Amino acid sequence: MKVLITRPRLQADDFAEKLRSAGFEPIFFPVIEILPVENNGALDRALSNLSCYEWVVFTSVNGVDVVFNRISPSPFGRGQGDGIKVAAIGPKTAEALRARGITPDFVPEEFIAEAILPGLGDLHGKWVLLLRAEIAREALPEAIAEVGGIAHEIAVYKTLPAQPDPDGLAALKTGVDVITFTSPSTVQNFVTIAKQNGLDPHSLPDNPSFACIGPITERAAREEGITKLVVAKEYTTEGLVEVIRKFTSKLEVQ
Repeated sequence: MKVLITRPRLQADDFAEKLRSAGFEPIFFPVIEILPVENNGALDRALSNLSCYEWVVFTSVNGVDVVFNRISPSPFGRGQGDGIKVAAIGPKTAEALRARGITPDFVPEEFIAEAILPGLGDLHGKWVLLLRAEIAREALPEAIAEVGGIAHEIAVYKTLPAQPDPDGLAALKTGVDVITFTSPSTVQNFVTIAKQNGLDPHSLPDNPSFACIGPITERAAREEGITKLVVAKEYTTEGLVEVIRKFTSKLEVQ
């Protein structure tokens, strides 16, 4: 079975290998690309004043990569980061931090922004640095404000539409079995790219199913009118592979 991968091409190889190991044929069709925010003075100032913050929260691997690629050596290893607590949303984000020599103080069991708040303790009057995408949901900063904390949001990367991959587009027009979404932006840009190339995202060749990495992405898909959805129970690419495997196994039995 052919499984379309819509996440950025630079982040797709590991997912593709997991799909191959499970017996699927991965098709690369990146619909977004990730770029760091340029001339990010706000980030530079925050990193040079880490002692002002009770917590630093990384919401994605992208944020980790941008921050630690921007400044070397690590801002957490030069004195001013001593005692600053670090939180990571999701195991992959935590893994990326550990690869940089940082052990997160808290990783929520559920891999969404709202789930992180209970683990941050008493935030009244305290500053929390949120290192995020240029376009990000407001649930976490609003929740921090509701408990008396002060959320300092800094956009460290931006998500842009990608140019369609010719081979992936050809496969999509011929027909695939499953289309995967790993973020709301992959949903939105997939729909746009499909329409731009003469395809109806609600009536695609071979009537593929759609697999979402979690409930936030699922919500974005439903808002776009996409049905025939399955959602990973663990909000990771491993979880996606597992839900695709179970779903397609049922189809084969039928």
